[in-house]
This record gives sequence, structure tokens and C-alpha cells, in this order.
Amino acid sequence: MKLRRLGDFGPEVSAIGLGCMGMSDFYGPADEKESLATLREALEAGITLFDTGDFYGAGHNEMLIREALRGRNRDQVLLSVKFGALRSPAGAFLGFDGRPLAVKNFISYSLKRLGTEYIDIYRPSRIDPNVPIEETIGAVADLIKAGHVRWLGLSEASAQTIRRAHSVHPVADLQIEYSLMSRSVEKEILPTLRELRIGLTAYGVLSRGLISAGALKGQSLSGSRAFLPRFRNDNLTRNLRLVEALASFSDQKGISVAQAAIAWVLARGEDVVPLVGARRRESLQEALGALDSLLTDEDLSRIESAIPAERVAGQRYAPEQMATLDSERP
Repeated sequence: MKLRRLGDFGPEVSAIGLGCMGMSDFYGPADEKESLATLREALEAGITLFDTGDFYGAGHNEMLIREALRGRNRDQVLLSVKFGALRSPAGAFLGFDGRPLAVKNFISYSLKRLGTEYIDIYRPSRIDPNVPIEETIGAVADLIKAGHVRWLGLSEASAQTIRRAHSVHPVADLQIEYSLMSRSVEKEILPTLRELRIGLTAYGVLSRGLISAGALKGQSLSGSRAFLPRFRNDNLTRNLRLVEALASFSDQKGISVAQAAIAWVLARGEDVVPLVGARRRESLQEALGALDSLLTDEDLSRIESAIPAERVAGQRYAPEQMATLDSERP
């Protein structure tokens, strides 16, 4: 497995990480046995970075990871955990809590569910507009001093917020959506990360399954995707035309359309680590194939011509969700 370092302040991790959310939430029912098999196969393949959230399946995702890690050497695995999202028993989102007392409460439950004494990278899933970021980060810094956390991460934070957080405690990485269809990070956020020598873990690298052979074949994309603007009505038709253009390139290259998209993210820099949301072993193996999909400058140019950022139809979230993203504030 190829390795990359999360900036100057973070750990060395596998060049591809596994995003575990879909095994418990948002994308429709998942086969738990297959999820466990996929997690274990990822471990065998040398993936060391596993990303979860304490609110994925109301804790189910953390317990699933605990079961997959049973009998493994804990020091060979890096757990990235997002906290702070508030949900009802029905699964509705109720807001976000970044208060220091809440942060220290959240981690107590995560440690129990994961069956571990520490979390490698701990990050607020969103920025609480009602709590100064310095207070939230100060609480995580306290947890680092106490040995409960090893590194600080951020998620969906703006350039200004990144600077404020980094002034309190060094930030290992920012987790944010980054793909051929979501490139706004390149305007201000990515240059800020590189100035401060902070890594980037990219989620949504396949635009939630939109960049896939399955989507081109008309396979149903279940769960919350049905409510996302890029999957609705004319937007979906327009976006699939872009994916078709990418598929034309990938066919000539001898790789899958998903591998082309992941390889493009890998090529953005050694400080960028894509998270793949594979729920099945077959999808995991396809994603791992991107590590061997070496792209030339000409290849990269053709990929970006296939999916020009300005031609992507629809925002990445519905308006009410976009409003919660500090990273998207004007």
C-alpha cells in the first residue's frame, strides 16, 4: 500500500482511506456481513485510515468498525471520527453542538462503541455557528493532552475558520468534498491548507455514486441521494452526459470510470487522500485499482475536459444543507 502524510502535523496514512458511512446510513440498507467482510478486506489490503462519525446509524457504524477490528493490532489502524451532529430517533438532523462540554461527552460514547482508549483523528463534523471555533478546538486540544485523541481534524471549514482553529492547535487535515464534480475547494481552501501545511482528506470522490458505471446503466441510487440536487430531474440527465464523456476516456485508458475519478483526486497532490465509500468488496477492489492507474498530464487534461466544473448541474446538497456548511459561506 502506498502511503501519504496528512500535512506536516498529521500521521502517515494509506494513500486511500475507507469512508464507512454508507455501511450504516444514508444510502439505503446495507448487508452487515458484507460490510464486515469489506472492512476486513480493506485491512488486509493495507488501508489504515477508516473514517466514521458518531452519528452514522446512531452509533452503529462505530460498533461495526469495532467488530471488524476485533483481534487486530490497534496501532496499525487510524480511526477518524466526526462528532457534533444531533439527530432524532427517526434520524432527522436537529442541529450541531460544538460546546466544549458536549465535545467531551461525545467522545466518551465513541470510545466505548469503538472499544478503544483513544481516537486517532477527532473532528467536528460541521462548524457550530453559535460556538467560537476556538472553544470547540480548545476542547479537542484538552482531549489530546489527556491522551484520548492523537490528532485534530476539521470538516467542511472555510479558509478563515481553518486559520482560527490552527492558531489554537495544529490541524492535521481538513475533510471536505472534493471531486471532479465538486471543485470549489480549489479557490481558497486548498491554497490555505497548503500555506499552513495541512492535509486534505477528500470525501465524495465519486459524487455519491454519480460517477460510476452503475449510474450510467440506470441503476437506482437509493437513500438520501434521491433528494440531492445533482440526482434530480434534468440535473441528473445533464450530469450523466458528463459521466458518459469520462467513460469514453476511461474505456480508452483501460480503466473504469470510477478508477479514473479516484485517480484524478490522487493526482491533485501528495497532501490529498481520497476516502472511498465502498460498501462491498467488489467496489473496494475497483477503488484500489486506482492506485495503479497512473495518469499523464494529457490524461488529466482529457478528464477535466470531460467533466468541466462549470457544467456540473446542481449543488452538492439541498439549499438548507448548504446553509450549514461553513466551507460554502460567501
